[in-house]
Amino acid sequence: MCSDYKRIRTPLSKSIVRNFTIEDKVLISGKIYCGRDAVLPRICELAEQGRLIEYGIDLTGSVVFHSAVSSAGLGPTSSNKLEIENSIPPLSEAGVKLHLGKGAISRSTIFELAKYNSVFALIPPITAMLKQGVLSKRIVAFPELGMEAFYELEVKDFPAMIAAAQNESIYSENLA
Repeated sequence: MCSDYKRIRTPLSKSIVRNFTIEDKVLISGKIYCGRDAVLPRICELAEQGRLIEYGIDLTGSVVFHSAVSSAGLGPTSSNKLEIENSIPPLSEAGVKLHLGKGAISRSTIFELAKYNSVFALIPPITAMLKQGVLSKRIVAFPELGMEAFYELEVKDFPAMIAAAQNESIYSENLA
């Protein structure tokens, strides 16, 4: 599995992200954040208010996985859900360099990713396998949301494929 994958470590540098192209396969190690439609708008609000530091959140060079965290494992949710897709531009502006999820995202979101030198990668729906790559986890914001709270994970060899980079998308033919 690993021979055709690029190994990357968080936090991601601007130059690493700038060199991604669509269909690149990556193995992510380091800390990543997890959140989905219930929490990502709240994280955007904290970023806009300059309050991320109150929760110990540093989005510079970070990865956000569009997923809840449960004892069953991890699995991507659809990144084109309104609350999630609307969070991608402001989180990219706040420093997120890689968004992990599933599904096609809009042309305007792909443009915003390019504007902020960020990318979107697909996670195959392999919940139990992803759990094996999680070394540790902790809730960093909104614990009342349970498995949909904002989590920080320490991961090793977390697989993904770049789906939108440099104003291109693997879904280009499906975009309006």
